[in-house]
Amino acid sequence: MSKIDRVLRSNLKLRHLQLLVALDQFRHLGRAAEFLAVTQPAVSKTLAEVERMLDMVLFERSTRGTEPTAAGVSMVRFARSVLAGFERTRDEMAAEASGARGRASVGAMVVATPVLLARAVERLKARSDQTTVMVEEGDLTRLLPKLRLGELDLFVGRLEPGYAAPDLETEALYDDPMVAVVRPGHALLAPGAASWQALAGQPCVLPPPWASLRVKLEQQFYAHGLHPPVDIVETASFLSQLTFVHQRGAVAFMARGVARCHAALGTLAMLDLGVPIDLPPVGLITLRGQPLTPTTGLLVECLREVAGELG
Repeated sequence: MSKIDRVLRSNLKLRHLQLLVALDQFRHLGRAAEFLAVTQPAVSKTLAEVERMLDMVLFERSTRGTEPTAAGVSMVRFARSVLAGFERTRDEMAAEASGARGRASVGAMVVATPVLLARAVERLKARSDQTTVMVEEGDLTRLLPKLRLGELDLFVGRLEPGYAAPDLETEALYDDPMVAVVRPGHALLAPGAASWQALAGQPCVLPPPWASLRVKLEQQFYAHGLHPPVDIVETASFLSQLTFVHQRGAVAFMARGVARCHAALGTLAMLDLGVPIDLPPVGLITLRGQPLTPTTGLLVECLREVAGELG
């Protein structure tokens, strides 16, 4: 058994792993010490202890803070994975001991949260009201690393083909097209008022320039012989979309299912305008070869049931 094998299998303790994750998160000995509720000398001593065991420098120290080395990046990834497994097992055993029915951690895109996930969680709770569902919202770039580290049990959202990988299991559930939305009472809601020409002269909320959806939306204006709007706000945040739609009277673009939910609440109205953009389906992503916990498996069943009704 090599020295590194021995350290990873036998010598490292949870406090060592928690320290590595904290240092990576805060990149500063003092702030990591404050987070861990220990002294800065204790943090320095523990880090030196881990580095001595591995005979490797894991973090470069300077007056500006700490920066992980290549070996440090690998160790932090290992630490996050082990801690995620520890926390999942702890939660499952605690739930079993208390009579609760387990826990599922879900990464979700906005497109799936109010339509698919909310209804699936309601259905899950009807079967097991003591089950806990943790939802973390974001995009694939943010959530897939957490899925791979075991911090999330599954992902629900658009299945962007650029993120397909051999270690991921994907399952398409339904299609959800794009629509244009405004605040209730907007002038473009009048019969015949909504057109791409009218939108070109309106304030609009658009995705950031790096988003593929931004390119597709701009192509719609060009296809109608128009330039995209110049009065724009760029954001990937759904809350920001809602804010500027209401405060500026802007036009925004979102999935039809999400728009319908907010139209029912009276917070948005859909324009009578086709937005013929090709979008990936909404679906699930899990780690290939990773068995689902009973709670997560039950949630997946509920997601499939709801998707069948939406489709």
